[in-house]
Amino acid sequence: MPELPEVETIRRGLSKFILNKKIVRVEVLCEKSFIGAPKTGVVKALRRYGKALIIDLNNGNSMMIHLRMTGQLIWRGTEQFAAGHPSDNFVAELPNKQTRVILEFEDGRLFFNDQRKFGFIKILKTEDVEEDEFIKKLAKEPWVMTKEELYDRFQHHKNSVIKAVLLDQTIICGLGNIYADETLFDAGIHPERRAGSLSLEETERILLGARKVMDASINSGGSTMATYVKADGTKGDYLEKFAQVFRNEGKPCPRCGEKIVKIRVAGRGTHICKRCQK
Repeated sequence: MPELPEVETIRRGLSKFILNKKIVRVEVLCEKSFIGAPKTGVVKALRRYGKALIIDLNNGNSMMIHLRMTGQLIWRGTEQFAAGHPSDNFVAELPNKQTRVILEFEDGRLFFNDQRKFGFIKILKTEDVEEDEFIKKLAKEPWVMTKEELYDRFQHHKNSVIKAVLLDQTIICGLGNIYADETLFDAGIHPERRAGSLSLEETERILLGARKVMDASINSGGSTMATYVKADGTKGDYLEKFAQVFRNEGKPCPRCGEKIVKIRVAGRGTHICKRCQK
């Protein structure tokens, strides 16, 4: 599943191809992949809530797209690009057996492919987007949350380990496994610390660390963990350029030289420096 920086990378790339363009026809090839009645119209904006992409039309309707595990968005026009789960579909003739929805524009087509059918496109009234159950439960993202707000949320989950708290999208939105590890390393906090034991100053270090590592990932085009690529089909390079601990077990800590180790916290593989994160 993509993490927030990967979806933001897709939003930025897709905007170059469909913003202010008119959808003239919507063809639904798999009913499970499309929720609501198909709508046409001019694309007025592309937004993102957590890992959900929102396409706003000029007629008061919006499309919410969630790629989930194997979703793809593939543009075919005078220019081409592919975003999402990389496969032969990026260069194959489309539609094919994995094509679930086709958005036809005046100058090209946007294919929504999804091998495992976990992703979806959902039609909503634009005014109702923020009231959708999927969107409504999301907490604020690190860039708009204050340290006081985050500290208060930590105290409400004081007995939970901090990594589990950071992965909870109803507490703070956007941190998946990669960025939780990187954030806690940046802040010098052990992932098994109880959330209630953190001071306001330590909470601020976590918040600033989250912003830092996610900005770095967005600027490099995302992590591409396992399946995700940038909107032009090339791979992001966050893990290669910026990751300090994630998947670096056995390598020296960039701060102190101690070997990075992999442990298990909150049911997830977790990478830490035992010296820097006591």
